[in-house]
Amino acid sequence: MTAGRCSRVYPAAMADDTYTVERSTTIDAPPERIYQHIANFHSWRSWSPWEGVDPDLRRTYSGPDTGSGATYAWEGNRKAGAGRMEIVEAAEPARVRIDLRFLKPFKAHNDIVFTIRLEGSGSHLTWTMTGRKTLATKIMGIFKSMDAMIGPDFERGLASLKSTVERSTTA
Repeated sequence: MTAGRCSRVYPAAMADDTYTVERSTTIDAPPERIYQHIANFHSWRSWSPWEGVDPDLRRTYSGPDTGSGATYAWEGNRKAGAGRMEIVEAAEPARVRIDLRFLKPFKAHNDIVFTIRLEGSGSHLTWTMTGRKTLATKIMGIFKSMDAMIGPDFERGLASLKSTVERSTTA
């Protein structure tokens, strides 16, 4: 095998070590209104698809209330698990990037990006999660892809966020 052929194979093999889950929706609101619900972890209680998983979920917020440096940690039952999110990039009103670390039920590190762009009289919102496949996710992936496991949660979250934002009147 020549070096040229090997260099073509390597990136494809590396791509198999990561996964991406992405969903989008259109919201009848300006980007600024959507951004405020994403860049403030306190607001996630009104739309996150995982909020109902554990009624006794313990939440810890630190850093600023909104934007870069804001953090949210949680610990709950087996379904909720434990983890921490930190906003590492906040470009109002177009982009929020989050460093997500799961601690339980298994360890994982993911990059979350929300992008918001003006579209007609509303906004187009995309929620993307990228992560490295761990041994646990590779084993789970034999039965169901990460997209099939997490995608429906993203869809529920986006529908809830859409409803929350469209009902709100604050800009």
